[in-house]
Amino acid sequence: MSAVPGSAAGVLALLARRGETLAVAESLTGGLVAAELTAVPGASKSFRGSVTAYATALKQDILGVDGTLLAARGAVDPDVAAQMAAGVRARLGAGWGIATTGVAGPEEQDGQPVGTVFLAVAGPDGTRKVAALRLNGDRSEIRRESVRSVLELLAGVLAGELPGNERAQDTEQNGGT
Repeated sequence: MSAVPGSAAGVLALLARRGETLAVAESLTGGLVAAELTAVPGASKSFRGSVTAYATALKQDILGVDGTLLAARGAVDPDVAAQMAAGVRARLGAGWGIATTGVAGPEEQDGQPVGTVFLAVAGPDGTRKVAALRLNGDRSEIRRESVRSVLELLAGVLAGELPGNERAQDTEQNGGT
């Protein structure tokens, strides 16, 4: 039985077939993406590692996110997500980088309401994809859906399908489940 393409196993299988590697930068998901990936037997063939930059300062200090951008817009921003993905890719020496940043709750952050999430993929040859989600649900549901969505975003990019905002709209309509 083959792995589902947007699942952790599916993403790792795609990367392994291509001989490519992945690094993860996480904020609101707090290590859940890395945990999902490392739960797959053989993950070490493609997964390089992760950085959980929960504190805003770490996004700049460790991942190289522009401090001026962080000061102007805060950590919950599509350009911050893109820079996190590119930064973790470069710092961990991976072919691909993915990132999650957002507000899981219970309170808004940086003027962004609970459920605002930005996901990003950075890859070879300047590949870049950012997705914005507006999720409903409690903190746990928002974090779980963010993990699923960033893996699905990467799977789509790897498969050559660059999805637009249809998924984000669908997620909002379905209450994040």
